[in-house]
Amino acid sequence: MVEERRNRLLELVRSKGFASLPELVDELQVSESTIRRDLDHLEEIGSAKRTHGGVFYTGSSPRFPHFDERQPANWDHKRVIARRAVELIEDGDTLLLDGGSTAYEVAQLLVGRQLQIVTNSLPVANLFASNTNTDLVLLGGYVYPRTGVALGPYTNEMLKQLNVRKTVLSVAGINDRGYFNSNLLLVETERAMMQAADEVIVVADSTKFGRQSLAHLAALGDVQQIVVDEDITPEWQSKLTAAGVNVLVAKREPNNPQGEIAAPQLSSVENPAAGSTAAQPSAQ
Repeated sequence: MVEERRNRLLELVRSKGFASLPELVDELQVSESTIRRDLDHLEEIGSAKRTHGGVFYTGSSPRFPHFDERQPANWDHKRVIARRAVELIEDGDTLLLDGGSTAYEVAQLLVGRQLQIVTNSLPVANLFASNTNTDLVLLGGYVYPRTGVALGPYTNEMLKQLNVRKTVLSVAGINDRGYFNSNLLLVETERAMMQAADEVIVVADSTKFGRQSLAHLAALGDVQQIVVDEDITPEWQSKLTAAGVNVLVAKREPNNPQGEIAAPQLSSVENPAAGSTAAQPSAQ
């Protein structure tokens, strides 16, 4: 929980550039003394610099348009989804993460765990690059400047040589035809990511449903699990379950609508054919 809170604190400071102490207390809903201790830790590792009235971000930053524009959008949903998704990841897993904003939220919560991480995302790789608990494989290729992800034939060829336990993907849209993303090269790479995995997990907030984007990625039933916020409609839950997808719905607590610290209440619409035990409510 401490690691998760500090990751969230660091991301808040990073996204703002400068943040006041009262602002951080309000955002994270913890005591001022807790924030001060966490900021001391961030200063020690060189990620932040305290000054009169607040704190400056001094660490490395993605600074890609994709993150600057999309990170604030439906942020509360993304955080709750990420918290549920990390419960599906076991220590020792080999995990492939794409470069979407929701997948980045997942990645932040995995820092410090014993994992093998494979990614085509420079921002995601940066989270794990100096962490001794994690083995990191960074996929090469053409780096798309808007998102900082590697795409294209070199990336796809490298993926053919790899095998992972789980792949976590973000998507731009979901409709009756399946899953979509906004970049043709990205979709080709994400298909290769799906083929490399024993299990594919899509993380998507409820605003993505009923929409499509430029490039079709896969049919609804081509993924094993999807993690979504509580605003998903019953109709979409039924469609996904009928397609053989295990649907995990992460619910925000009424007294903690942004899912900052307390573990969210969870429910699952589980397809019996999926045979997953991960859909049970968290013990946290």
